[in-house]
Amino acid sequence: MPSTTTVRIAVPNKGALASAAAEMMREAGYRQRGDGARDLVLRDPDNNVEFFYLRPRDIAVYVGAGTVDVGVTGRDLLLDSGAAAQELLALGFGGSTFRFAARPGTADDVTDFAGLRVATSYPGLLRDYFAERGIDASVIRLDGAVETAVQLGVADVIADVVETGTTLRQAGLEVVGEPILRSEAVLVARRDGERPAAVQQLVRRLNGVLVARSYVMMDYDIRAEHLDEASALTPGLESPTVSPLHREGWVAVRSMVPRVDAQRVMDDLWEIGARAILVTDILACRI
Repeated sequence: MPSTTTVRIAVPNKGALASAAAEMMREAGYRQRGDGARDLVLRDPDNNVEFFYLRPRDIAVYVGAGTVDVGVTGRDLLLDSGAAAQELLALGFGGSTFRFAARPGTADDVTDFAGLRVATSYPGLLRDYFAERGIDASVIRLDGAVETAVQLGVADVIADVVETGTTLRQAGLEVVGEPILRSEAVLVARRDGERPAAVQQLVRRLNGVLVARSYVMMDYDIRAEHLDEASALTPGLESPTVSPLHREGWVAVRSMVPRVDAQRVMDDLWEIGARAILVTDILACRI
């Protein structure tokens, strides 16, 4: 069982998911391996945690078994594992869409899959999906790319991660029906496990990183008579911070603004007379 004094965190050991997870952990104030390092375990005594570097597909299993307290893996891998683990927090990276594909004319919708063979690298996820919908289809497990399964006669339909669809078209396939799942990296924990203080702290820190990545801090000066109009454009999370300026009739305003809206908000503020508009990144926060 995990130590009562040190929290164990499982993170991906390699690939894009590992790099993104490491970057997020660093932003949250945790030690991580250096570039090129292959350590399987890293202790961070200042934060009372240990990091274990594991295959992403195995992480939910370790978490569900209680050998580590929490882990970072894909939502698709969590659901496919069947482990006694649950999603605590979506982490905003590693996004993917899981869909069906087949040759044109094979099926118009998932309800047409009865009696067909469906190849996938996620058999657990797919069996649950079919069981929930009462669809009697055969699930064929394949490791790695499954796009050629139809061409080679192994399956009638495939279920796989689809990004642009280029690979599917090259294999003579087209998307069928709605997405099975929209996945991303998630923080997972044991379903019936306790949440040690260090785990709760981890969740708060990661939430702070997510907010910091999603917002910028905007400062500007504006005449007092336009403050209400400006505040409507920059309401902040609760309300903007307003301070009087030495120049009579003017105030300084500070507010958090969604990053994706920053340029538009700057334009709108300028149109109503705001000046000295500054936008800065937020490195960390607690909301």
